[in-house]
Amino acid sequence: MNEPKRLRILTWQVHGNYLYYLSQAPHDFWLVTRPGHPPGYAGRTASFPWGPNVHEVAPPQVRAMDFDVVLYQSRVHWDEDRHQLLSPAQRQLPCIYLEHEPPQQRPVDQRHWAEDASLLVHVTSFNALMWDSGSARVRVIEHGVMVPEQARYEGELPCGLVVVNHLRRRGRPLGYDIFETLRHSVPLTLVGMEADHTPGGHGEIPNMELPAFMARYRFCFSPIRWTSLSLALIEAMTVGLPIVGLATTELGTVISNGHNGWLETDPQQLLPVMRRLLDDRALAQRWGEAARSTALARFGMPRFLRDWNDALSGVCAARETPDTTPLGPNRPAQLASAAA
Repeated sequence: MNEPKRLRILTWQVHGNYLYYLSQAPHDFWLVTRPGHPPGYAGRTASFPWGPNVHEVAPPQVRAMDFDVVLYQSRVHWDEDRHQLLSPAQRQLPCIYLEHEPPQQRPVDQRHWAEDASLLVHVTSFNALMWDSGSARVRVIEHGVMVPEQARYEGELPCGLVVVNHLRRRGRPLGYDIFETLRHSVPLTLVGMEADHTPGGHGEIPNMELPAFMARYRFCFSPIRWTSLSLALIEAMTVGLPIVGLATTELGTVISNGHNGWLETDPQQLLPVMRRLLDDRALAQRWGEAARSTALARFGMPRFLRDWNDALSGVCAARETPDTTPLGPNRPAQLASAAA
C-alpha cells in the first residue's frame, strides 16, 4: 500500500487530547496560536509531547502560508476566523469540519452550520444521528487513543474514579447532580479541571500522567447524561478499568453489562454494581480486561489513523476530480466511497 501524501493542515487546538492523537498521522499540522494561549488558540502546550510535525502559526501569518487542507473544530473558527484570517484562495481549499459534540441547543432537530464544508466528520454514530447535517457530506470517524505501555490496571484502591472537566460548572448534562448524590453512598473521586473546587474532587491530573493515575482505581464511573463519548473513558478502558455509567449516547454501544462494565438509566441501580466491584477486585479485573480488549479492537490508533488518512486524501482528491454523484441529504460519504 502506498504511503499517504504528506499534507499541510491548518487547524486549531480545541480538544488537546484529540489533537495529540490526530497528530500521530503522517502530516504536518499548523495550529493557529494567539499570545497567552487562550482557549481555541493554545498551540503546542506543554501538556503533550508534540512531535516535530506540529507547528504554531500566528494569525497575521496565516494568509502568507500554503496549506492543503483546513480542519475546523469550532463554530467561532468557522464563522469568524475563516473570513478574518484566511485569504480568498485559502477559503477555497478542501476543508473538513470536525464536530466533537452532539447538538447542544436542540437535540434531534438542530441544523449544523458547516453544511458547505468538503466533509463533516462526527466522532460517534450517535452524534451523527442526532445532528441535522442537512446536505453536508458526512462521515463518522470514531475515537482513537493510546496510553503508555506501563499504565495497566492495578485496582488496589476500593474507590471509583470520575474524570470530567468543570463538572460542577457544566451541571446536569455532565451529571454533576448524579455524582453528588451517589458519592454519599459509595466512594467516588473526581479528577479534572476545577475538580479541587468540587466536594469529592481530587484536582487536575496532567494529561500524560492520567493513565497511570487511573490504573489504581477499582472502576471508572461516568455520570454523563448528554455529551460525546468521553476520551477519558476510552483511555480508562485501554488501561483496563471496567466502566460503570449511564446508558446514554454512544456509551450504550460500547459497554455490555456483566462483560466490560455496567450501564443503567436509573443511577440508583448502579449502586449495587459499584459495591460489588468494590468488594470483588478479581471481578473488577476480569471486566477491566474485557474493557481493554474492547478499546483496543474498536478505538485503536491504527484504525483511527487509517480513517483520517482516508478522509484527508479523499477531500483532496475530490478537489482535483470533483465527484458529481449526488449524495442527497445526510447520505454518509463513506457509503458513496464504499460503492466505488
